[in-house]
Formats: sequence, structure tokens, C-alpha cells
Amino acid sequence: MADSTPPLTWLRAFEAAARHLSFTRAGEELALTQSAISQHVRALEAHLGQPLFHRDHRQLRLTEAGRLMVPDVAAGLGLLGQAARRFREDPTRQHLRIASSASVAHHILAPHIAGFAAQHPNIVLDLRTAVWPDDVLTTAADVEVRFGSADMVAQDAIRLDPSFLVAVATPALAKTDKAGKPVPLIQPVGLSTTWADVRKNAAADIRVDTHGLAVDLACRGAGIALTHNLIAAEAVRAGHLTRIDLPEIAASEGYYVAVKSPAVNDLAPAFAEWLRGIAADIG
Repeated sequence: MADSTPPLTWLRAFEAAARHLSFTRAGEELALTQSAISQHVRALEAHLGQPLFHRDHRQLRLTEAGRLMVPDVAAGLGLLGQAARRFREDPTRQHLRIASSASVAHHILAPHIAGFAAQHPNIVLDLRTAVWPDDVLTTAADVEVRFGSADMVAQDAIRLDPSFLVAVATPALAKTDKAGKPVPLIQPVGLSTTWADVRKNAAADIRVDTHGLAVDLACRGAGIALTHNLIAAEAVRAGHLTRIDLPEIAASEGYYVAVKSPAVNDLAPAFAEWLRGIAADIG
């Protein structure tokens, strides 16, 4: 039976176009013309017998088949790249690849990662960030830090605890809110709990795509952010934000750490355990 695996050039074109949602930008990345990328994708679609993109007024959107295909293609290309990198990397130093949500990277890893590096002086850390959960899953990594509910993040992941929601604002805005004056409310999308669950008849005035951005906006006095306690913890500890006096809010979604290749990289379990300890300390 003939091999049904499509050519690598088609898969690379598809993965780049799916990541950028643009044939032009994919072509710039791969040093190909926009037309060449489009032809490679159409050839792949013909090979598979179904469309991978909706092409609406020059705007690309993934079809359901395209969305399902992205993680496997990206992971496969990542493994191929990893195999090639082994011949270029310094064999005397151990590499650890971490894929994380942008919020965890900026608000948990950035303030503390030097401590882990100091414990492992002969390590090279490769940190990759993403906004959406699917983006983390498409990155070839030894450790993944995912956001979602328990049934979304897979059984191989362990939650970072404590895990609950907080409402935070600058001390000045917290006083304004306590006085009963209106203050803008900030809400991350993708969160099951909303302001309506926290305050009667309340609704978000500002919606953002990450918990980290919600915290950053709150720090700049844009409003009160409903966000995850681990992401707000450093700003609260530094005095930039204060928690609004509300009962502890249960979180349906949380941050989870998963070790992808413990047999290949023995630093991965050590990093996961270190991260769980950091979360326990700051939470």
C-alpha cells in the first residue's frame, strides 16, 4: 500500500498558515511566495479530501478539520526540529523546553525562574508562551503549563494549588469601590465564573484574553479585575494591588502542569515539582 503521508512542504505551509491565519505571513516565514503557500495548502486539502480553511474576503479561518489537524502537524514538525537541534546543541548542557500560558510565564515564571536556574547551573531553558490552550498543546515541549478545567487539560496534568479567583484593584480604586462609587470591571474571557456570579447585576466593562492582561490593567488603575489568585499574587504581595473584600471565589478553571517526556528529560519532573512549590508559596 502506498504511503499516504503528504509531503513535508505541504504540512509546513499548512502549519505556518494556521498559526498566522495568513498565507502572506506564512510565506514570509518560510521564504516562499503567498501563491506558493496557497498552492501547497490546496494540494494538502485535495490530498485529504476536505477543506482546512475558510477563505472569506481574504481572511483565513480554520475549518473544524483544520483545527483538529493543527496539534498533530505542529507536534510532528516540532519533533522533527527537535531531532535536528540535537546535532546543534551543546552536548555538555541539558536543555529543558517549557510551553506555558503567557500569564504564567509573565507573572509566575519571570519573577522566580532564576531560582530554578540557580539550582541547575548547567541548564538551557527554552520558554515558549501561548494565549489559548490549543497553542500550548501545539508546542513541542518537555513541560506544559495549561489553563482550563480538569476535563479539558488531560489526565497527565496536575493542578497548581491553591486555585481560586480573586477580585483585585489598586488601593485607590479599592477605596472608591468600598465607598459604593462605580468602578470599571475587568473580565478574562474563557472563564466560567463571571462578574454576574460575584456581584448581583454586575457585568464586565472590559474583556481581555488573558488573566495576565487583566492583572496588568488593574495595576494601571483601569478597574477591578476578576482573575486567578496565582496570577495576581505577585502584584498583591508588592502592594500594587489589593484584594477586594469578597468571599473566596471557587475556580472552575485553573493552571495545570504536565510532564511530557520524563524518560527523555529527567529535568522535566524536577521543574514540575519546583513550579508546584512556587505556586504553593505565592498562593
